[in-house]
Amino acid sequence: MKSAYFLLLTTTVVFAADPKPKPEFQYKTEGIQVSIPTVDEPRVKAFGPDTIKAAAKYLDDGAICWVREKTCVNCHTTGPYLSERPALSRQLGQPLEEVLADFVKTVPAEVKPQKETEKDGIKYYGGSWTSIWRSLGLAEWDKHVTGKLSAHTERSLHEMLMRQSANGSFVSYGEVEIPHITTDFELTLQAARAVTAAPGWLSDLKDAELLARVEKMKSWLRTAEPKNDYDRILRLQLAHYMPDLVPQTQRDAALALLSSKQHADGGWSLRDMSALSDWHFKMSDTVVKLVSGLPDAAKPESDAYMTAFAVVLMRQNNIPASDERIQRAITWLKREQRVSGRWWMHSLYRGNYHYITYIATAQALKALALCDELH
Repeated sequence: MKSAYFLLLTTTVVFAADPKPKPEFQYKTEGIQVSIPTVDEPRVKAFGPDTIKAAAKYLDDGAICWVREKTCVNCHTTGPYLSERPALSRQLGQPLEEVLADFVKTVPAEVKPQKETEKDGIKYYGGSWTSIWRSLGLAEWDKHVTGKLSAHTERSLHEMLMRQSANGSFVSYGEVEIPHITTDFELTLQAARAVTAAPGWLSDLKDAELLARVEKMKSWLRTAEPKNDYDRILRLQLAHYMPDLVPQTQRDAALALLSSKQHADGGWSLRDMSALSDWHFKMSDTVVKLVSGLPDAAKPESDAYMTAFAVVLMRQNNIPASDERIQRAITWLKREQRVSGRWWMHSLYRGNYHYITYIATAQALKALALCDELH
């Protein structure tokens, strides 16, 4: 199988006359070295307990390295780790306290009003995506590890809602990474997930301003025009977290659209979900030309993230794991795991570290868990 390419976009241009040195490791800290993912890494001979442990170790190692060397909440390593890993505690053991502590220390001691900024005619609140990923990770920890709402999660959610735009959405301008920082709908959906995950937060909420902000967010999610097919299928995830916002007709249409995009090999491709120019507000001409020139540009191959995410969306909408679409996808995922435990994906975001491999691995484990395949 040819390499499956994945799209993470940025406006940064690296000129050939001044090339950056290739990184030696994807993640590295004292005592831990994680090699750069490559398409040439061998696939597992058989998916099973040992390869599951290897995948869990990869997630742990990557998150710890990022915490110790970078110390920032992001959408490609610690964000996916804390948003997905706590729910896998039963199968993989408790997630790392060190990652939790790193998130907690970024929660402001006092919640203050935020200042809106504007660029290229787009108004947005800087740092909204960081606040959302932090809040979601903390909420998922509370839900799956301690089972009770913490003060830092409550404060983080409050601070997150202070970055909400006037129309109720969270605007993703300023960063472009696909998935997780793409359309406003996706980013706002992650915020909705955060407020529903935090144990008792939404049901016990009494603050009038916060209640109004939540209702404004729900109203925007209910009526927002989809930017692309990715937004359309995300209605399935919104239906899982906030069922009252998505009528059955929209769910049926989203599921039909998702099903129509499954490949003959059982997988899906994220690049099938949007025209290249429709992922974000402003696209780099250099990146557009590069992606358009990929060997599989005319017919993108299946990739690990979208294949796993398709399974997650179907399971979250009560499609049985025995469904033929899901079984074909699970077979694809089991076949495509690499011996390091990772699920390889090629990234064009900086073109070197392939962080999408980390995101894809977290999503693959989630998909497999939802199908009771993590034994």
